[in-house]
Amino acid sequence: MYYVPDGTEQCGFYECEECGSRFLDLRIAPRLVCPYCGEAPDMEIGPDEEMPTACESAKLLQMICGVEEVEKMDMLLSLALTGGDYNWI
Repeated sequence: MYYVPDGTEQCGFYECEECGSRFLDLRIAPRLVCPYCGEAPDMEIGPDEEMPTACESAKLLQMICGVEEVEKMDMLLSLALTGGDYNWI
């Protein structure tokens, strides 16, 4: 599959409030850092720097349960991303 590994039974369906991208993730939380526009903070800081914070802009829209439902949602999202190109399947 495109977003999650084959045989995934449960995942989260997220939408980023900043860039508008939608994606699936194995982690299920109310908010996540967007993999497209968000940056993971560099935790190696110097003595004069502030502790960085991660901007969690992706909001959980739905929790997808069941292998068939996860596969269906993964296929729909990947087709939207590839523009309907079935050659990668």
